[in-house]
Amino acid sequence: MNIDLSGKTAVVTGATEGIGLAIAQRLKAAGADVVICGRSEEKLQHALQNLSQTMGGSARGHAFDLSTAEGCLALTQAEPAADILINNLGIYEPGDIFTLTDERWEAMLNTNVMSGVRISRYYAAGMKDRGWGRIQFISSESALNIPQDMLHYGVSKAAMQGLSRGLAKTLAGTGVTVNTILPGPTLTEGVAAYMAALAEERGISAEEMQAVFLQENRPSTLLWRFAQPEEVASMCVYIASPQASYTSGAALKVEGGIVESIA
Repeated sequence: MNIDLSGKTAVVTGATEGIGLAIAQRLKAAGADVVICGRSEEKLQHALQNLSQTMGGSARGHAFDLSTAEGCLALTQAEPAADILINNLGIYEPGDIFTLTDERWEAMLNTNVMSGVRISRYYAAGMKDRGWGRIQFISSESALNIPQDMLHYGVSKAAMQGLSRGLAKTLAGTGVTVNTILPGPTLTEGVAAYMAALAEERGISAEEMQAVFLQENRPSTLLWRFAQPEEVASMCVYIASPQASYTSGAALKVEGGIVESIA
């Protein structure tokens, strides 16, 4: 399959590392004009350099805090049109119902949910007018397997799926598709550092810790390994393509069979 996104502009949020950067790389390789966004100017410049060196050509990006309405407005003013929007921005942290404060709930929901609401609301209007567009929300298998030790994270990802499905219905028949991607545990820089810290506590290697983590926390996995960011990105690029024109309102799993469902 030859995916050609030449002439399409793709905006990827939370794209200075991890899954977001991998998506940006794959979209650029398919010919899209890629715009990335992150909070840190230093990380942004490093990611732009990475894109130019590995994919060739130029790339552009912006350092805005998209967990705020002001940051979302700044992005849409800087990039007034997009054909492809990847809502990848997300944070995670441990916390159960008894220890999570209102402030931590609000920070999680503002970052993981409201950023997508605000940015999608803006770009969807232009896509609808032009009769073509692709909007994606990068959720998690935790939206279906709500983790009790990251309750607010799981709830935010479930809300993201509801938002995606509702937006897909709103845009039905316009040429704009909206879908959610559900990665499983993925070996991003942040996750790798977390696994290394846990491994040091237990006196085992990082690779052994990954296996232990899956055994203790995701025993239903069928593949018994963490995903690589590029594996998630491959699904995203297909769903962003013209070839995926009949897929909308879907929740697409890239989670190694963790979710115990045949649907």
